[in-house]
Amino acid sequence: MTIKVSAWPRHACWLALGGALLAAPASAQDTAAIGSEAEPVDEAAGVGDGAPGANVADAAGDIYEPGFFERFAPRNALDMLREIPGFSISGGGGGGGDSQRGLGQADTNVLVNGERLSSKSDDITAQLGRIPADRVARIEIVDGTRLDIPGLTGQVANVIVVGGGLSGQFEYRTQYRPRTDRFAWYGGEVSLTGSTGPLDFTLALDNPNRRFGAIGPTFVSDADGVLLETQQRESFGAFDKPVGTVNLTYDLPGSAVANLNLRYAQAWFGIDGQEKQFGPGFADRVEIRDLKETGYEYEIGADVEFALAGGRLKLIGLERFDKEDFGETVITSFADGSTATGGRFAQLTKEGERIGRAEYGFNVLDTDWQLSGEAAFNRLDNVASLFTLDAAGELQPVDFPQGSGGVTEDRYDIALSGSHQIAERLALQATLGMEFSTISQTGSAANQRSDRRPKGSASLAWKPSNTLDISGEIRRRVGQLSFGDFLARVSLDDDNGRDGNNELRPFQAWQYSVEARKTLGPWGSLTLRAEHQQFEDFVDLVPLPGGGEGRGNVDGATSSEIELEATINLKPLGIDGAQIDVEAEADFSSIEDPSTGLIREFSGARTRQFSLRYRHDIPASDWAYGWDASYTKRLPRFRQLEIGLQDEGPVFAGLFVENKDVLGTTVRFNANNLLGATERIDRTVFLTPRPDGDIAFIERGDREFGQIISLSINGNF
Repeated sequence: MTIKVSAWPRHACWLALGGALLAAPASAQDTAAIGSEAEPVDEAAGVGDGAPGANVADAAGDIYEPGFFERFAPRNALDMLREIPGFSISGGGGGGGDSQRGLGQADTNVLVNGERLSSKSDDITAQLGRIPADRVARIEIVDGTRLDIPGLTGQVANVIVVGGGLSGQFEYRTQYRPRTDRFAWYGGEVSLTGSTGPLDFTLALDNPNRRFGAIGPTFVSDADGVLLETQQRESFGAFDKPVGTVNLTYDLPGSAVANLNLRYAQAWFGIDGQEKQFGPGFADRVEIRDLKETGYEYEIGADVEFALAGGRLKLIGLERFDKEDFGETVITSFADGSTATGGRFAQLTKEGERIGRAEYGFNVLDTDWQLSGEAAFNRLDNVASLFTLDAAGELQPVDFPQGSGGVTEDRYDIALSGSHQIAERLALQATLGMEFSTISQTGSAANQRSDRRPKGSASLAWKPSNTLDISGEIRRRVGQLSFGDFLARVSLDDDNGRDGNNELRPFQAWQYSVEARKTLGPWGSLTLRAEHQQFEDFVDLVPLPGGGEGRGNVDGATSSEIELEATINLKPLGIDGAQIDVEAEADFSSIEDPSTGLIREFSGARTRQFSLRYRHDIPASDWAYGWDASYTKRLPRFRQLEIGLQDEGPVFAGLFVENKDVLGTTVRFNANNLLGATERIDRTVFLTPRPDGDIAFIERGDREFGQIISLSINGNF
């Protein structure tokens, strides 16, 4: 359905009413600075007029100085952020993702010197890992609503970085999986950071590689549980993606600042599998699977910010491109000499994005305003091929026009946001915006349509005491489509696939969230979050007109989430240097199944997650050790003729030992999956549509991937 603009004023009334109810007088508060013993010290230390990020420090929160992290011996800003009680990095996962449409507003809870990181493809954790620890003057934890950066709410970390001479970091990562005899030898990163005059630069080369695999049986039975077939599978995979990045910051005359971000990556991904199949009534057979994907991607991003007419104007430009060459071949041969069967699916995908954005910030009536405009042009060009094996053992092409075509979207956004300090302990931020979008598709299902969609948010931050922060937000969201869902695709491994849908629309949702963070003095901290979303045009697999099944839109879906994070220091119990980190999350969702009309939870959704981590940095030594355990529960995926779950777990456990000074490096040994979690398969396939359709067969599998042994070496030069 097309969203009705008239829905916006109705919700806006509730936003205004909520703001009026919470706008109560509040008393003054102090900003706490935290030293090596987590005790409050003089808030003026390191904070002064003209200091980087001083406007963020004024927003009131906790300040973590380098002494707080001393016992962890951090190598970079990422190591430091991971040790802040009750805080976890979120958003900015790289590649844009479903949650980030264009550049838009800030989508991560980390700032550097009061500014959001401007790269879209580069993962936020990777960028933080390139900031040497000795350049971090302090880390400020503040409520995002109090800042003049639209899109931020809840706890935000502002990393204050100072310049310095030339310095470098390196990390070597290796991993071994004894069960599948897999080594990952060549993981790691090297980076160089420095300043020369007005220029700050960071150069980095990273390879986030991994090796994986699983071995074990799958049992196929009929609806009555009678065994039809046994499948013994061995599957091995590899992934390498060397990435080179360049980040430059240049202080121009006056207060102007310019940034240039360059990123280039090449990727290799592959899976080789062999499955022996045997059972009563048919000849033994062997299925060979060969999956390969190669490609490259690049991003060029630049921005410049300068004073203009009493405010500051920031201009941003970005060009991103990704090319992927994918191929999957599955061939089955028979022990009795019967003709082999099988096929191949291949596609060449080129995907790009070009963005221009302008942000103008100014202050009027004691309110920080930002007027922004963005133009984004997305494109996809896909050529797909399908082949089947003939009697002579040759792959012959099959007509498959629905897998090829192009998709483009031209989108224009405009938004006005304001951040106002209502009282010394109460702040309000609100944004009102609109996007205009035209999507065009070429190929066998050519189509074009235009839409306009309102967006915006309102958030309140309240600090009732020096140890408690509470924030709440109402947001109107528009999701990002995956253009590949417009076209058909085939999965030969499980004899499945999906059709294209040229009427697919991005989801829209009303999102309501609240977050509370309580510091517990020497005991640590506690953070509680709750969120509820009401969706329109939720994207799920749906039956398509004229038959078939593909990605489509469903109205009336909802989801809710409750999350708890706690850091408990054990020093008050006499265990100096030890802490426990706890995370617990419960998710609930509801949607009308497009195939059956029955109410169910989201397909493939995670419903429960719990993790417990213990770390002990032994006083007066370079040694640390610890352990972790986690539990995850996930729902199956629902299709018209199938219900299936393929997941790893549900329980993982591991331990580590670390020495922070081995010839000047930090050496860490990890042993994971000590409880023997496996890859679980639970799949029911129907002859006719659910829920009353006849069952064709049921698959149950339990494949082992074994323990995971890893070693990392971190150092500086």
